[in-house]
Amino acid sequence: DLLIYVTRGLCQLTTALRNQGEAIIPEDDRLVTENLFVTITNANFDDDALQARIRATLERNAALRSRLDGAGLSAAARWDGSGDWDDKAQAVGILSTADEDIRSLRELITYGLKGMAAYNHHVNAYGKSAPGVDAFLQAALAKTLDDSLTAEELTALALETGKYGVDVMAALDEANTSAYGHPEVTRVNLGVRDNPAILVSGHDLHDLKLLLEQTEGKGVNIYTHGEMLPAHGYPELKKYAHLKGNFGTAWQNQQKEFADIPAPILFTTNCLMPPRASYADRVFTTAVVSYPEMIHIGENKDFTPVIEKALELGGYAEDKAFTGIN
Repeated sequence: DLLIYVTRGLCQLTTALRNQGEAIIPEDDRLVTENLFVTITNANFDDDALQARIRATLERNAALRSRLDGAGLSAAARWDGSGDWDDKAQAVGILSTADEDIRSLRELITYGLKGMAAYNHHVNAYGKSAPGVDAFLQAALAKTLDDSLTAEELTALALETGKYGVDVMAALDEANTSAYGHPEVTRVNLGVRDNPAILVSGHDLHDLKLLLEQTEGKGVNIYTHGEMLPAHGYPELKKYAHLKGNFGTAWQNQQKEFADIPAPILFTTNCLMPPRASYADRVFTTAVVSYPEMIHIGENKDFTPVIEKALELGGYAEDKAFTGIN
């Protein structure tokens, strides 16, 4: 709640500067996008990581405030981080909007923007951006601070959010297909072969491509899990012979399916459930995903620790078909 609060403040500042004709640096656009993405269900369980994002956002808010005269700025844009953060989070959370209809519409818009941010993050991974999306996303999130907006105006904003959601999905489709070709109907092997292996979960095809590059020729097979299954349809990804197949089913079954698999699992986006002790030592995260005490692969995308863990575990001694779960 506190991260969303300071991000709303940041969006009011970036929108005010845009309205004055000033440019916003890409780093601020990315900060907003990632702050929203990190709060989606099953993405980030790490308080330290969230607090670091709050601090980074407060720093940018202070820098951008210095470029404005302060008139008309909300408390979210003006807050300097002082006081007890737990108390502040309680005070500025969802229930701080008393009117139930206004609260519901604000949250509907906010969740739409979170979904938009997730797609936007993937577009950004290719060094691209969706035209107009960053400006709209920030202006819309800033409007959720505006107590003068009526339910009718917020309903219209929710509908406009849907329109931009379609736009950013189109931008992501273009980014994926320009990089990896148009998906084809593809037969996918189920189960794992007798080799060291890495399972990859999530949505980030760019992360998968980087992992495929870094594991090529190292005797490590790559398997998708859950939402990463569609990766097998892209021609440029299918060229990697060590992208062997898919293991398991949907993300919500991971706590059963990962219990005894002798391979590390890399989570690239919002598919992480709290790991059980039976496989916690094999979980790796990257991008917005984080969990306390789990190894996190930073922005350099050096997957060496994941590869080394795969080689250490060795994989199954023989081919193992996946037969599903009870």
